[in-house]
Amino acid sequence: MFTFINQLVRYWLGVRWWLVAGLLAAVAAPAVAAPLGPGWPRLSQAPRDTARPAPVFARRRLVVQIDSRYSIINGKFSIINGVKLGLEWRGRVRTGAAFYFLSSRIPTRLEPPDNAADEADATLRFYNVALYGEYIVLENPRWELGANLQGGMGAVRIEYNNEDYNRVRSPRDFIALVEPSMAAQMRLFSWASLGAGAGWRQPLFVPELVRREISGPVFYVRAKVLIGPLIRVVRNREPLFSQKDLRIHGVDARTRQKFYE
Repeated sequence: MFTFINQLVRYWLGVRWWLVAGLLAAVAAPAVAAPLGPGWPRLSQAPRDTARPAPVFARRRLVVQIDSRYSIINGKFSIINGVKLGLEWRGRVRTGAAFYFLSSRIPTRLEPPDNAADEADATLRFYNVALYGEYIVLENPRWELGANLQGGMGAVRIEYNNEDYNRVRSPRDFIALVEPSMAAQMRLFSWASLGAGAGWRQPLFVPELVRREISGPVFYVRAKVLIGPLIRVVRNREPLFSQKDLRIHGVDARTRQKFYE
């Protein structure tokens, strides 16, 4: 009986020391994995994950854009032509300046000057210079959804027939405009896209009659031709109407780096 108990104790002590030795080995494993000196062998280590989100302002490019917009002014369909000049950072942030002018002849409810003829045929004219900022809220290689805000100042005046039936213009009145909008864009090819947007134009610091005359919805349809990607397609002799890189779902740093550079 005593012999059996003595063997059982010895067996338990041996197992306990094996457990302690295993625990010490597990704790010392990270230190052993690192090279201890020139004579020690180097053990292979897993590479670090270096994928980081691409900085928004890491790369910029010049953007020149013809921006024609459509609107309802005084109950009439009108066209507002414009041109944009700005910078784009990695396809996510766009800022710059724009110039717009009303190209349609819209009848106005504003009172013409005293020298107007009985049938003055008065029409509204206005133009404005604006600063704009756009941020792409959602994007992948095929689609993008962006929010745009632009604001600026300009002038409004009336074009009318005077008493001698000559076509003249009234003095300019100052206006301030702010215009928020949302736009969606679909990329047809790597170098071409088609988009549409809608927003609201709101005059500021003007009389109520002028505000009701000029404020209204804004909507537009636009087609883009991206010169940089088109030159790369031609230079690399790739198919012009290829869908390459447009079927990738999601977007990460690597995809954005490949797609926008």
